Amino acid sequence: MKSIIITGASSGIGRATAELFLSEGWRVGLIARRAALLHEIADTHENAVALPADVTDPQAMEAAFDTFGHVDVLFNNAGLFGPSAPIDEVPLDDWAQVLSVNLNGMFIAARLAFGRMRAQGGGRIINSGSLSAHVPRPGSVCYTTTKHAITGLTRSLSLDGRPFGIACGQIDIGNAESAIVTALKEANPDMDTMDVGNAARSVLHMADMPDGANVQFLTVMATNMPYIGRG
Repeated sequence: MKSIIITGASSGIGRATAELFLSEGWRVGLIARRAALLHEIADTHENAVALPADVTDPQAMEAAFDTFGHVDVLFNNAGLFGPSAPIDEVPLDDWAQVLSVNLNGMFIAARLAFGRMRAQGGGRIINSGSLSAHVPRPGSVCYTTTKHAITGLTRSLSLDGRPFGIACGQIDIGNAESAIVTALKEANPDMDTMDVGNAARSVLHMADMPDGANVQFLTVMATNMPYIGRG
């Protein structure tokens, strides 16, 4: 049975992805801070393991990985948007919080997965980027900066993982109907969105690639969002 750890698994893209992988027969480790939501999934799926942890806590994350055991794939998904404002209106505490979750948290999870995959002879890491890893929204300096950094993390892991059979790819998701997008849509009611299941199926496609093949970057987005072209 293939196994995957998913961070940010309690809601949104993470939860939809977890439920899809469980339906496909995978063993799924569920990492997020909200333990009750993780147990909602684990209590109804035999192959789900609730692993409550804050991705920014190295000791809690190491304990979660140790509890889960062998991991074939990591979906490095946990993240937050932060304040929507120009840079001079962004409190430094908010900036630090977004960096802590979106960058430090993803580094911690990738580091733990990489070490275990190196010891076991291979594996796959899928980082959650964003269209903001390429082009920003207005007022998104915290989120956009971290997602550009995740592209660098993805490339470094891909290069460093080659000798050990560790593949790394990045999925850039645009306007899947998660909590982040719901909040943005309240301010922009005409925003074009897509069902979160489209993101989950894209992650499954990446995870299901055979050894020796990798989806390096994948973009999946609502068809009519203004990403391509000029406004």
